[in-house]
Amino acid sequence: MDLLDIKGNKLKSRLLIGTGKFPNKQIIPRVIESCETQVVTMAVRRVDIGSKEENLLDYIPKDIILLPNTSGARNAEEAVRIARLARAMGCGNWVKIEVISDNKYLLPDNQETIRATEILAKEGFIVLPYMNPDLMTAKRLVDVGAAAVMPLGAPIGTNKGIRTKEMIQILIDEIDLPIIVDAGIGKPSQAAEAMEMGAAAVLVNTAIATSQDPVQMARAFSLGVEAGRGAYLSKMGSINKCAQASSPLTGFLHKGEL
Repeated sequence: MDLLDIKGNKLKSRLLIGTGKFPNKQIIPRVIESCETQVVTMAVRRVDIGSKEENLLDYIPKDIILLPNTSGARNAEEAVRIARLARAMGCGNWVKIEVISDNKYLLPDNQETIRATEILAKEGFIVLPYMNPDLMTAKRLVDVGAAAVMPLGAPIGTNKGIRTKEMIQILIDEIDLPIIVDAGIGKPSQAAEAMEMGAAAVLVNTAIATSQDPVQMARAFSLGVEAGRGAYLSKMGSINKCAQASSPLTGFLHKGEL
């Protein structure tokens, strides 16, 4: 069976989803069921276990792996603090590192991401760092104990697709960890494209949550991921400069045989 292996955790689904921007929390369980994801990320700052009001965690099934993210962290220290808080709240030891001090484009700070990853990996966290696709950064993340590498396809929330395709392909070819394309994917066809490239998985939030039918869109993304993975495993045919006939051009009937 073709399973996604993240630090010894074997997953059937290669689609990870987020929980932000949905019209209401009530729809989240239906979205999860529709796409059959096994990993759901959430911003720790959106969870208040002491609140008497409805809590985001109440809408995530118990068999789902929680992937708390450090959204809002501007440096490594803040990211580490948020990760430790999430574990203390009972969210487990998975964490998606987001360190962003750029308020316009929301691009991750790779150096601070490396620092946070190193600290948390030593503390036993399964660390999935969100990063600008850069080979040297990815190698450092491997060295300091990352469980996967999550390069952005385009800036967060833009739905522009895989604008960093060539750089991501380098990571897929050179890094011996799961490469999970995160941010910017806006269509199921773009998720399929990432999987055809050899990405191990994709993480999608905005494209699903802001669609007119998030439940149906989640299913469409699941099918796109499955199709792209199947195409990658099937070893797609080569691209040729010239036309090549599907059938032989020899052996046609002669005039006298018509």
